[in-house]
Order: sequence, then C-alpha cells, then structure tokens
Amino acid sequence: MKLIARRRVQTVRPAESARRSREDVVALEEPLEVRVNGARFSVTMRTPGHDFDLVAGFLVSEGVVSAPEDLPGMRVVSGIGMGGEPTFNIVDAAVTGRGVAAAAQRARTVYTTSACGVCGLASIDAVRTASAFPILPVGFTVPEALVAELPDRLRTAQSLFEATGGVHAAGLFDAAGSPLAVREDVGRHNAVDKVVGHALMQGLLPLSQTVLQVSGRASFELVQKARMAGIPVLAAVSAPSSLAVELAEDAGITLVGFSRGHSFTIYAHPERITA
Repeated sequence: MKLIARRRVQTVRPAESARRSREDVVALEEPLEVRVNGARFSVTMRTPGHDFDLVAGFLVSEGVVSAPEDLPGMRVVSGIGMGGEPTFNIVDAAVTGRGVAAAAQRARTVYTTSACGVCGLASIDAVRTASAFPILPVGFTVPEALVAELPDRLRTAQSLFEATGGVHAAGLFDAAGSPLAVREDVGRHNAVDKVVGHALMQGLLPLSQTVLQVSGRASFELVQKARMAGIPVLAAVSAPSSLAVELAEDAGITLVGFSRGHSFTIYAHPERITA
C-alpha cells in the first residue's frame, strides 16, 4: 500500500545564499469515512494502512465495542475521488448488541482531523466515556529501566518516520518489553487506535498487562483511549497536558512524560513503576 507521496522541494540555506531543488517524500494523509451498519459515523484524517485496526480501535475508544463479537465484520466500500478516480477510503463496520445504540449516541457531526481525537463530540461528558474495563489498582508493575528503554524500542520500528520524519507512532508492549503491536500515522490518536484495534481483533482486551508508549505529547484523548482499552501505563516522549494528568489520576492510570534519553517523569500513579 502506498504510504508516501513524492514532491519537488527546495532546500534553502540563507547563510550560503543558495537553494537546491530535489525530490522529497512526505507521509500520505487521506480522509477515512467510518460507517456503522451502513450509517455514517465519523470522518477522520489518517495515513492509509491498517484501516480495519484503526476503525476497530476507534470504536473501542468511542465505547461502541469492547469484544470481537461486538464487531463481527468490516468491509471496504469503494467511492469516487474528486478527480473521478475510484477510492477505498470508506470502511463500514458491522456492530451488534448494545453497540448499535451507543453508535447512534456517539455519531460525530464534524470530521476528526489528524490532530484531534475528540473533535465533534456534543459535550465534555461524552468525552469522559465510561470504560468497560476499569483500571485495576494493583496487579501490574513494570521496572523503571524498561520504561526508559521503550522510546528507543518504539523508534526502531518506525520505518515510515525514518522515511518522512512526519508521522507519530504508538507501541503496545508487554511486561517484558516485547512489542505486541506498533503502528504509525500522521495522527497520534490514530496510531493508538490502530494498536488497540489490533488487540481487539486478537481477543486481547482488556490490555491490563501492557504499557502504551507513544511519540509526541500525552494529551487528554490518549489517556482516554488507554482508559477505554484497560491499559494501566501510558508513557509519552513529550509532556502531558493538565487535563491528561487529571484524567490519569481519576482513572488510575500511570502516566509518564518526557520519556527520552533514558529518563522520564511520572505524573500520576507512580506505584506501578518499580526500582
């Protein structure tokens, strides 16, 4: 699948009064329309690839599904692009049970950009979605040395970032630091949805024995997505927001920021990270 686009660019060096024309690559960003039982649910901007993972994880985040049997099938629906060419940027998810009513309540009125995982929800109460998987206060710990190593382990799997420098990544790791899934996307929330969706379809939810390592900052929506999947530890390369820290405290999630250079800062629930 095509994940990059090639463009002619100019490299400018003011100190040398020089410009050099060359070909460069950029990460693809395209819309994906999500339908639930044939009805439009949301439109998100994403990097194509692992679209079924993305849709499955997105529906977990929205509280629509929580087990594989809630999502018996997905299919790609062809469409027509602006230039008249066929596109495959529509995924229709078959949802059963209580998810049908939940989807009707959560349907978005605007599209979701690659920078926003909660755009279009009607109220802040809808954002604080109740999880089917409460975070247990005890039972899972991870050594601090392993937490410090996870950004490097994630980085080695970021092939698209290596080529373009323009995508985020999310990695789901077990207690031994082995990757269960690593996904890249122009949107950091999409990358998280992709790893959660992969876990859902593998029957691994709740992810109560895992660490979620992400590139970039730890925003509110990433903590929310971890909460919805039952992930007890979320670590980010950059800083968290105040609302992310607040939600992590309330949800019982261990929140780590500035995880880079073999050091990190714990913002919530440090008891899971052992010396």
